[in-house]
Amino acid sequence: MIARPMNTGFTVQSAIADDAQDVAVMVGELLSEIMDAVGVQAFNFDLAETTSRLRDFLKREKYFVFVARDERGGLTGFITLYESYALYAEGAFGAIAELYVRPMYRANGLGRRLLDQARFFGISRDWTRLEVTTPPLPQFDRTLAFYEREGFAISGGRKLKADL
Repeated sequence: MIARPMNTGFTVQSAIADDAQDVAVMVGELLSEIMDAVGVQAFNFDLAETTSRLRDFLKREKYFVFVARDERGGLTGFITLYESYALYAEGAFGAIAELYVRPMYRANGLGRRLLDQARFFGISRDWTRLEVTTPPLPQFDRTLAFYEREGFAISGGRKLKADL
């Protein structure tokens, strides 16, 4: 059994360029978890490219990242957001691209704290809503249940992609 650290002592703050590699490492952890769950090599992950891409996104203020830190300053989780626009959403809204909490820090409210920070940030930018996509697979039922507990509702449809 893994000892879970207590929720006290965590801080959530905006990521800075110096956080890029540590966040990129956690992106790799997230993608590995997803691919292990579905049994498919669905992502191509390169740490150096992801770190560089994240630094660029942060510099251009196109991507917003909030990190959770433990009492020693180590990163324990993160949430990423970007601004999007749609007529159906009545203007600007936020989309959650990634939300990840390292396994040993799960189930103690850290994911909720990251979502709360995203909500606060969205309100400050006059977003009408937050949207998130989860895979429609049984392996992600716990993820879906988490978002539903946090006030998200299924709005229909499935996320599709076409590579360019």
